[in-house]
Amino acid sequence: MTRQETIVRTSIIGIVVNLILVAFKAAVGILTNSIAITLDAVNNLTDALSSIITIIGAKISGKAPDKEHPYGYGRIEYFSSVIIVAIVLWAGFTALMESWPKIFNPDVTNYTPVSLFIIAVAVAVKFILGRYVKGVGESINSQPLVASGSDAYFDSILSLSTLIAAIISLFFHISLEGILGVIISIVILKAGYDMLRETVDTIIGARAEREVSQQIKNSICEVPGVYGAYDLFIHNYGPEHLQASVHVEVDDTLTAVDIQKLTTQLQRKIYDEFSIPLVAVGVYARNDKYKDIRNDLDEIVEKYDEIIEIHGFIVYEEEKIVSFDIIVDFDADRNAVKEKVLDEIKSKHPEFDYMMIDDYDVSD
Repeated sequence: MTRQETIVRTSIIGIVVNLILVAFKAAVGILTNSIAITLDAVNNLTDALSSIITIIGAKISGKAPDKEHPYGYGRIEYFSSVIIVAIVLWAGFTALMESWPKIFNPDVTNYTPVSLFIIAVAVAVKFILGRYVKGVGESINSQPLVASGSDAYFDSILSLSTLIAAIISLFFHISLEGILGVIISIVILKAGYDMLRETVDTIIGARAEREVSQQIKNSICEVPGVYGAYDLFIHNYGPEHLQASVHVEVDDTLTAVDIQKLTTQLQRKIYDEFSIPLVAVGVYARNDKYKDIRNDLDEIVEKYDEIIEIHGFIVYEEEKIVSFDIIVDFDADRNAVKEKVLDEIKSKHPEFDYMMIDDYDVSD
């Protein structure tokens, strides 16, 4: 079964289960005059609608690349997540508006053992559904499925709260419906905000996972003749449409043919191990002739905790220029730190000019 087929099947299961829960909860909510249970039924209805949107998003994102969209349609899946979040936020806001007045003017509820049993069954079903959908989403890296599963799992906890409130109302004649409805709505709004933030981060371009980026770099450095891997960029065009580029440090004696052969070897290795196309491999030339300058530079850098790394060190003899890339922590005063490093290395080797290339910590 393909990833798209898995998403569609899982979403259909979610739709069927949620519609069944909608019918039962709506009936119980109307018969018992419970605003909390009725709102819970509405929330299940929005969950079913979210599953429909997930299916549509999966179908569109699976389309093959074309002339207008050479990188495919994979990012559509993230936009479907935004729509799902909008539905969740709408449900939360509506629930808040309906529940707030009930705190001051509570309705009289009439729970029966049968209605309580239905709520208890709904709690169990929602818990199992949430675990299942979220597990499938994590296994195939589907953000909409993970969000839907998390929402369902959380709904089971909220339904459990409704059940507890119903029991309290039945035995102690205390109405907690309005208060519980407000709590449910706030939780829904918070969950919607968290999902929106995660999805927007992905669309904007979030940092690659440290573990994955480090594994890719380590794999590249396993190839003989590669002394370091730097500037790894992982471009996200959808959950199944990742591309990467990297710089590698190699001997400056390699010919163009040697570099092309090495590039092909790296591309095959990374794709076989990570299923990520390595679309570009840049080169840093290694030469130990000016090792003393590099050692002095390393000693200077070690004094600054804000400096993450230097790489790409090379000396252009004819131009008397030393060039290197520097990565300074985002939270540091980047310009001040770089100026200090530049002043110190110039004082040790004034016969050279220096080209400090500003780099960014995007994968470590």
